[in-house]
Amino acid sequence: MTVHALEEMAEDGPQLVDVEASLLNSGMVRSEKDDPRGDAVHGSWYGGDEMTPVGTVGRFTGTGRYLIITVYRISG
Repeated sequence: MTVHALEEMAEDGPQLVDVEASLLNSGMVRSEKDDPRGDAVHGSWYGGDEMTPVGTVGRFTGTGRYLIITVYRISG
């Protein structure tokens, strides 16, 4: 998880359990393939409370790990 993602979690309110729930249950919303750092994958689902929508953006690194770039609460 990047420092930026941690800062966004602190600002928007999602907790680590919300991010985990969103990542484990989400489907890919869209993929951005034009970033020179690699494809960015956007996903969203509900947090641990099963009521708060949480979005994530991440990418797979050269070593095959998934790096969470940012996290945000989806507001309606």
